[in-house]
Amino acid sequence: MNHQELERIARGMVVKGKGILAADESSGTIKKRFDSINLESTEAHRQLYREMLFTAPGIADSISGVILYDETLRQKTRAGVPFADHLTQLGIIPGIKVDTGAKALAGFPNETITEGLDGLRERLAEYHKLGARFAKWRGVIDIGAGFPTRFGIEANAHALARYAALCQEQGIVPIVEPEVLMDGDHSIERCESVTDEVLCEVFQQLAAHRVYLEGMVLKPNMVISGKKNASRAGPQQVADATVRCLRRWVPAAVPGIAFLSGGQSTTDATLHLSLMNRQPLPWALTFSYGRALQDSALKAWGGQAATFAAGQREFARRAGLNSLATTGKYTPDLETQAA
Repeated sequence: MNHQELERIARGMVVKGKGILAADESSGTIKKRFDSINLESTEAHRQLYREMLFTAPGIADSISGVILYDETLRQKTRAGVPFADHLTQLGIIPGIKVDTGAKALAGFPNETITEGLDGLRERLAEYHKLGARFAKWRGVIDIGAGFPTRFGIEANAHALARYAALCQEQGIVPIVEPEVLMDGDHSIERCESVTDEVLCEVFQQLAAHRVYLEGMVLKPNMVISGKKNASRAGPQQVADATVRCLRRWVPAAVPGIAFLSGGQSTTDATLHLSLMNRQPLPWALTFSYGRALQDSALKAWGGQAATFAAGQREFARRAGLNSLATTGKYTPDLETQAA
């Protein structure tokens, strides 16, 4: 394990003005996305869709890395170039989702534990050979009456730390993703309290597992009201609560934090990030968005050959707006100007 190399990659992932595209949707998730445009989820369609995103002109100006799915890492462009090689040639770092999903945590109703540790060392070694230089593992924490429990938080933090240690052993930078969901009716204060507890435990476990903090990237939720809450907190409140929470628990040794969008609207995710970047921070704050980067591009493409370039233009536009958010320069009026 070369600490210098891990740190170099991690810093490249969170370089100012760029962020990470999460294109690691599982087969089930990509099917739902394709259903929205009445496109069958075949291997050929999935390849074509990813090619539309990865070959969009100018994306290297605002995208630093791409998280791939196992199938996608093994696919090629229509010109026969493996996606990982194509991205690397653009100066974009290829990554890979390695968890196998959140499953019910036995004995703990409403809570999950993420699986995928068995055989992970060998899979990471293969992914490194295929060109992946970072990985992603998502722990999921839901909020409701009586949950999350202390044990549910500890179990997920322990799994995240074991994954991160295995990644670094194989020369792969871990994205550590503890996601507190925004699905409930909870207040922003409850979200902050749970996120506090989760991040505290995650960094205790990372320390216990001897994870090299300079060679990782954190991918947390923003501190935000539940979707079903009737009186949701405004954008500045979200930005302030999130930065306050991160300052409490995330060591300055971590090179950067790449937020997930977590069910926020496309524009909300961009605005919140921009507001946070107007404050002095000890680490880089950027994006690692999936749906919030892809939704408008998917609709612009619609699965038609004639609108392939339109989908690419929309993806590049959305990536560019999020790039502005990493420097605090995004404002909502830019949405209409850029359209």
